Amino acid sequence: MSNKKILVITHSADNAATDQVIRFITETGATAVRFDVDRYPLDTRLTTIYQSGQWLLLLEMAGEKHRLDNVTAVWYRRSYHIGKGLETLLEKTYLSTSIGELRRTLFGMLEGLPCFQIERYSTYRRLDSKEEQLRIAVACGLQIPATCITNSPAQLKTFMEETKGPVIAKMQSAFAIYREGEEHVVFTNEITTEHLEQLEQLQYCPMVFQEKLEKSLELRVTIVGKKIFSFAIDSQKIPASRVDWRKEGAALAEDWQSHPLPSAIERSLLALMDMYGLNYGAIDLILTPEGKYYFLEVNAAGEFFWLDKLSDHAISRHLAAVLLGQEARRGV
Repeated sequence: MSNKKILVITHSADNAATDQVIRFITETGATAVRFDVDRYPLDTRLTTIYQSGQWLLLLEMAGEKHRLDNVTAVWYRRSYHIGKGLETLLEKTYLSTSIGELRRTLFGMLEGLPCFQIERYSTYRRLDSKEEQLRIAVACGLQIPATCITNSPAQLKTFMEETKGPVIAKMQSAFAIYREGEEHVVFTNEITTEHLEQLEQLQYCPMVFQEKLEKSLELRVTIVGKKIFSFAIDSQKIPASRVDWRKEGAALAEDWQSHPLPSAIERSLLALMDMYGLNYGAIDLILTPEGKYYFLEVNAAGEFFWLDKLSDHAISRHLAAVLLGQEARRGV
């Protein structure tokens, strides 16, 4: 029986890739403790105690108690819907305070754990800076599109005139609009000078604008520890996916193909992972018809389930091995 104990932070509606990683962990004899944070606090208790020079961290759920002060690794997969159900029990006056304290308690506990983590909460928050991502990518030898991050319609107009071509607009974070209870995800969209008159409200909400690159292929490069899994898709074959392939993600899921990267690009991507100390990164690239690779962003919690299926679960298997310390990893 292994003495390894892996804490998995996720939610009850997560996809099958999380179950697959847990399965690979437990097959080695190690313990996997799954913490579905959408069940916190209504069905879960989380306690930290310091007494007599000793720390005790206790997670109580489903009639079981799990000590967390002796976990050997953490996989922070997702933290969706913390406090789910509280909206039916608490007045709005107190709800935001309760949710805030729940988040501080959970993330504070995770940040304080002295063990290997994919990734620390503070690392996720650092990656929220898309501007720093672009700067680090350039410093690591990667090319990026011409970029303007602004809330100034005038500066955007100048940028578009100097770019002399189509421009795409996107938010710096995952974003959705809810209308009549339905979620409408805001994807990347193309804009032209004709849209400028409609962008007066840009002043109230900065956005990212980049030159629209001509695409030969779009790549999702998943790096786990120090191993690279690179896949590509021809997003231009479906009109709705030409600007943002995620709009037709389900339709394209089976069409991704393994795509070897030039060694120079691999070195630059690994250098970027080193700069952040990341052990998991889902990286989006564009390959132009001229054979140039452009970096768009890295997501430390990016999805990989469809690529995992195409690779016979090689990604989830390697992720489990990195968590168990069986494969090379950063920060150890």
